[in-house]
Amino acid sequence: MTQPPHDEPTAENTEQLREQVEQTREELGQTVQALAAKTDVKAHAQEKAAEVKTQAAAKAGELKDQAALQAGQLRVKAAEAAALLEDKLPDPVKDKAAQAAGQARAAAARAGQMWQDKAPEPVRAKTSQAAKAARDNRLMLAATGAAVAIWLVCRGRKG
Repeated sequence: MTQPPHDEPTAENTEQLREQVEQTREELGQTVQALAAKTDVKAHAQEKAAEVKTQAAAKAGELKDQAALQAGQLRVKAAEAAALLEDKLPDPVKDKAAQAAGQARAAAARAGQMWQDKAPEPVRAKTSQAAKAARDNRLMLAATGAAVAIWLVCRGRKG
C-alpha cells in the first residue's frame, strides 16, 4: 500500500492527502454496507415473504373472481335447465309438484317452530350465528357449492 493506485493522482500536500483518505474511507464504508446488505439473509427472507404474500393475495383475488363468474354461469345454466324441464313437464305433474312444495314449506315452517320451542338458547344462538355467517358469505358458499357440483359431475363421467 505504499504506492498509490495508477488511476488516481498523488497528493501534493497534506490537505489533499487527508481528503483522499476521507474519500477512500467513505467509499470503503459504502462498499461494506452494500456487502452487508447482500448477506442479510433475514432481510432477504422478509422481502421474499412479502413478495409471495402479495402474489398470493393477487391470485386469491383472481380465483375469487373466477369462482364468482363460474357461479353466475352455473346459475344461468341451472335456470335454463329448470325452465326447459318445466316446459316439458305435463300439467298434472306440475300441479303435484306445486302441491308437494307447498306441503314441504308447511312442514318446514312447523319444524322451525318446533325448533324455536324446544332448542336450548345456546344452541339457537349458535345456529343463528351460523345462519348469519352463511348469509354474509353467500358468494363463497355458492362458489363452494358450484365447485362441489362440478367435481361430482366430473367424477360421475369418469366412473
